[in-house]
Amino acid sequence: MGQPVVHFEITGKDGAKLQSYFADLFGWEIDANNPMGYGVIQREGNTSPAGIGIGGGIATGPQGYPGHVTFYVEVPDVEASLSKAEQMGGKRMMGPEKVMEGIEIGLFTDPEGHVIGLIKGQ
Repeated sequence: MGQPVVHFEITGKDGAKLQSYFADLFGWEIDANNPMGYGVIQREGNTSPAGIGIGGGIATGPQGYPGHVTFYVEVPDVEASLSKAEQMGGKRMMGPEKVMEGIEIGLFTDPEGHVIGLIKGQ
């Protein structure tokens, strides 16, 4: 089996507004009670009756950045995966970066410009 998609992310200019929008639209339980104001959507409590779904997050992007919608693939080595993506025609956006204890991420764009996330340590 390949490496799993384990997280989605929506960033934009107003994270709190996006969090409210998606909570109201889909009934998602979003917890932004953390220093970064990152709205965490846990898999538990936000799945279909069959238990299908993944967790995610909604946040404000960096100053001047319009935002993105992406998914994160769990990988054993973020740097190696970013390097491979670059060798295959992708472009590194950021990373690897340790965003919290035990969690390292990276972002790249595929050859058509789509943002893809990598994560290690969930």
